[in-house]
Amino acid sequence: MGLNADKDLGDVVAGRVSMNHAVTPFKDGGFDIIVGQSGTGRLADMSRSRLSELKSDLWQLAQRYDRVIIDLGAGLESAVRSLTPKGGMTLVVATDEPTSLTDAYIKVSIQENARADMRLAINMAGDHRKGEKTYGALAKACRTFLNYTPPLMGIIRRDDRIPDAIRRQTAFLSRHPQADAAEDLAEMAATIRKQPAKSAAKSPNAGTSDNTSKKA
Repeated sequence: MGLNADKDLGDVVAGRVSMNHAVTPFKDGGFDIIVGQSGTGRLADMSRSRLSELKSDLWQLAQRYDRVIIDLGAGLESAVRSLTPKGGMTLVVATDEPTSLTDAYIKVSIQENARADMRLAINMAGDHRKGEKTYGALAKACRTFLNYTPPLMGIIRRDDRIPDAIRRQTAFLSRHPQADAAEDLAEMAATIRKQPAKSAAKSPNAGTSDNTSKKA
């Protein structure tokens, strides 16, 4: 997005700054963000107690915002499991790649809270039909082996203009608002707003994020 953040999550992990001082406003988007640049790989090496402290700090910061989004990568290391919120909505994003489908299935299967609001989104789909096919395969596996089918939140089509926005360090929706993927993202955002996630409990497990936003 072309942000030049003075501090990032790596500085927080290293103990150089507090969570509050790592916040960077993104005025064009109307939200604040804590960027995850260099150094955030150290999350995987953090102790359980330090991860708990980090999660608590994120929760305290989150009280300033209307909505909070956590953007976690693939994999099931302790940091990903620990920082996954126990309340609110969990949106699992998958593609049609076998490794992505496996990762998504495992993330659904290890959800400890049976009442969690977990949903699926299919990314980089060739078209909506192919995206529905990918979702169908994942939903069938969940239904067969977990007796649970996470609902589909949306399908985002593959769009060659996304790499262009990345190269230019510009927000995709600002640079290509008429693109297919932009249309899909807008539709999914509207769906989320119409079907709000379950309320999160007032605890450090309720809503933590390395991307904090004032607006949805």
